[in-house]
Amino acid sequence: MTTTTTTTARTASLTAYLAVTDAARAIDWYVDVFGGRETVRYTDDADGRIGHAEIEFGGVTLMLSDEYPDYDAVAPTTLGGSPVALHVDVPDVDAVWARAIAGGADGRRPPEDRPYGERSGSFVDPFGHRWMVATMIATPTVEEIDAASEGFSVTAPPPDPES
Repeated sequence: MTTTTTTTARTASLTAYLAVTDAARAIDWYVDVFGGRETVRYTDDADGRIGHAEIEFGGVTLMLSDEYPDYDAVAPTTLGGSPVALHVDVPDVDAVWARAIAGGADGRRPPEDRPYGERSGSFVDPFGHRWMVATMIATPTVEEIDAASEGFSVTAPPPDPES
């Protein structure tokens, strides 16, 4: 047996990995709503569940699987909701919102212009995951954001010690 060791430089990254009920339907839904494409799917030969799938859209990868409670992969619909929201920047928030709602999402906040420079909205998809979708429309200063933010005080982050 011959083995080859390969090392690849990696930068830090964070990839969402969702557990859903009916992963095949979820894949179709995410591809339709976010305009992505499925890149890989592993199906359990024993019971037909999807053990792992990946979808790419807008330069990001979304991983998902059917529920596997024995591996702590449980969908928010089973748990009664999720405390996590996924934020994704999209080219056209209004188009994504419209496709999500037409596809059965529960609209929570329709898209509107926000003082921090985004046009954004939120919804819960048919699989129980909360999404915040946004399109950048401006790059306001901290002072402009603070002046437009009723009930919140906005401050600049502390200086980066590396710079």
